[in-house]
Amino acid sequence: MDATPPTMSDDMKKAIPESAPGQAAQMRAQNLAVFQGQNPEKLAMPDGKVASAGNIPVEVIKHGKPYLAAMPKYGPQLEQAWTAGQRKWLALSSRSKLSTAAKSGHYIYLEQPDIAVQAIQRVASQAAR
Repeated sequence: MDATPPTMSDDMKKAIPESAPGQAAQMRAQNLAVFQGQNPEKLAMPDGKVASAGNIPVEVIKHGKPYLAAMPKYGPQLEQAWTAGQRKWLALSSRSKLSTAAKSGHYIYLEQPDIAVQAIQRVASQAAR
Protein backbone atom coordinates (compact mmCIF):
# COMPACT_ATOMS: atom_id res chain seq x y z
CA MET A 1 0.00 0.00 0.00
CA ASP A 2 1.64 3.13 -1.32
CA ALA A 3 5.04 1.49 -0.86
CA THR A 4 8.14 3.64 -0.99
CA PRO A 5 9.37 3.52 -4.59
CA PRO A 6 12.53 1.48 -5.16
CA THR A 7 14.34 4.59 -6.45
CA MET A 8 13.01 7.15 -3.96
CA SER A 9 16.38 8.22 -2.59
CA ASP A 10 17.60 9.12 -6.07
CA ASP A 11 14.21 10.59 -6.96
CA MET A 12 14.32 12.80 -3.86
CA LYS A 13 17.81 14.03 -4.72
CA LYS A 14 16.73 14.84 -8.29
CA ALA A 15 13.51 16.60 -7.27
CA ILE A 16 14.83 18.64 -4.35
CA PRO A 17 18.31 20.09 -4.84
CA GLU A 18 20.79 20.18 -1.98
CA SER A 19 20.55 23.99 -2.12
CA ALA A 20 16.78 24.01 -1.49
CA PRO A 21 15.73 26.17 1.47
CA GLY A 22 13.23 25.76 4.30
CA GLN A 23 10.63 23.01 4.36
CA ALA A 24 11.98 21.43 1.17
CA ALA A 25 15.46 21.14 2.70
CA GLN A 26 13.98 19.56 5.82
CA MET A 27 11.95 17.08 3.81
CA ARG A 28 14.96 16.12 1.71
CA ALA A 29 17.26 15.68 4.72
CA GLN A 30 14.72 13.74 6.79
CA ASN A 31 13.80 11.36 4.00
CA LEU A 32 17.38 10.69 2.96
CA ALA A 33 18.28 10.00 6.59
CA VAL A 34 15.39 7.55 6.92
CA PHE A 35 16.44 5.75 3.72
CA GLN A 36 19.96 5.41 5.17
CA GLY A 37 18.63 3.68 8.28
CA GLN A 38 18.17 6.60 10.65
CA ASN A 39 14.73 5.40 11.73
CA PRO A 40 13.39 3.55 14.79
CA GLU A 41 13.84 0.17 13.11
CA LYS A 42 17.40 1.01 11.93
CA LEU A 43 16.22 -0.28 8.55
CA ALA A 44 18.18 1.05 5.56
CA MET A 45 16.25 1.32 2.31
CA PRO A 46 18.78 1.71 -0.48
CA ASP A 47 17.57 2.24 -4.02
CA GLY A 48 17.51 -0.86 -6.16
CA LYS A 49 15.88 -2.67 -9.02
CA VAL A 50 12.70 -4.63 -8.55
CA ALA A 51 13.24 -8.25 -9.55
CA SER A 52 10.53 -10.75 -10.33
CA ALA A 53 9.23 -13.08 -7.65
CA GLY A 54 7.48 -15.21 -10.24
CA ASN A 55 3.73 -15.34 -10.44
CA ILE A 56 2.66 -14.81 -6.85
CA PRO A 57 -0.37 -12.50 -6.70
CA VAL A 58 0.55 -8.88 -5.94
CA GLU A 59 -1.65 -5.83 -5.68
CA VAL A 60 -0.04 -2.41 -5.55
CA ILE A 61 -2.27 0.35 -4.21
CA LYS A 62 -1.27 3.98 -4.84
CA HIS A 63 -2.55 7.04 -2.99
CA GLY A 64 -5.10 9.18 -4.85
CA LYS A 65 -4.71 12.45 -2.93
CA PRO A 66 -1.47 14.12 -4.06
CA TYR A 67 -0.05 14.74 -0.59
CA LEU A 68 3.50 15.27 -1.89
CA ALA A 69 2.23 18.15 -4.04
CA ALA A 70 1.75 20.19 -0.86
CA MET A 71 5.23 21.51 -1.56
CA PRO A 72 4.44 23.51 -4.74
CA LYS A 73 7.94 23.86 -6.17
CA TYR A 74 9.06 20.24 -5.73
CA GLY A 75 5.88 18.30 -5.00
CA PRO A 76 4.66 17.67 -8.55
CA GLN A 77 7.97 16.04 -9.52
CA LEU A 78 7.89 13.92 -6.35
CA GLU A 79 4.30 12.84 -7.14
CA GLN A 80 5.39 11.78 -10.63
CA ALA A 81 8.32 9.84 -9.20
CA TRP A 82 6.06 8.17 -6.64
CA THR A 83 3.59 7.09 -9.33
CA ALA A 84 6.41 5.75 -11.49
CA GLY A 85 7.76 3.89 -8.46
CA GLN A 86 4.41 2.24 -7.80
CA ARG A 87 4.46 0.97 -11.38
CA LYS A 88 7.97 -0.45 -10.83
CA TRP A 89 6.62 -2.63 -8.01
CA LEU A 90 4.44 -4.37 -10.60
CA ALA A 91 7.59 -6.17 -11.77
CA LEU A 92 7.35 -8.30 -8.61
CA SER A 93 4.92 -10.63 -10.30
CA SER A 94 3.43 -11.57 -13.62
CA ARG A 95 0.14 -11.54 -11.68
CA SER A 96 0.35 -7.97 -10.41
CA LYS A 97 -2.28 -5.26 -10.46
CA LEU A 98 -2.08 -1.51 -9.78
CA SER A 99 -5.03 0.34 -8.27
CA THR A 100 -5.54 3.77 -6.74
CA ALA A 101 -7.18 4.63 -3.44
CA ALA A 102 -8.82 7.79 -4.79
CA LYS A 103 -9.71 9.33 -1.41
CA SER A 104 -6.47 8.53 0.42
CA GLY A 105 -3.14 10.11 1.05
CA HIS A 106 -0.20 7.91 2.05
CA TYR A 107 -1.97 6.09 4.90
CA ILE A 108 -4.48 4.13 2.85
CA TYR A 109 -5.13 1.59 5.60
CA LEU A 110 -6.33 4.43 7.87
CA GLU A 111 -8.12 6.62 5.34
CA GLN A 112 -9.82 3.87 3.29
CA PRO A 113 -9.50 0.66 5.31
CA ASP A 114 -12.14 -1.03 3.15
CA ILE A 115 -9.83 -0.79 0.13
CA ALA A 116 -6.97 -2.30 2.14
CA VAL A 117 -9.12 -5.18 3.42
CA GLN A 118 -10.57 -5.92 -0.04
CA ALA A 119 -7.09 -5.98 -1.60
CA ILE A 120 -5.80 -8.34 1.09
CA GLN A 121 -8.80 -10.62 0.57
CA ARG A 122 -8.31 -10.64 -3.22
CA VAL A 123 -4.60 -11.45 -2.97
CA ALA A 124 -5.15 -14.11 -0.30
CA SER A 125 -7.88 -15.70 -2.38
CA GLN A 126 -5.67 -15.76 -5.48
CA ALA A 127 -2.74 -17.19 -3.50
CA ALA A 128 -4.94 -20.00 -2.14
CA ARG A 129 -5.69 -21.28 -5.65
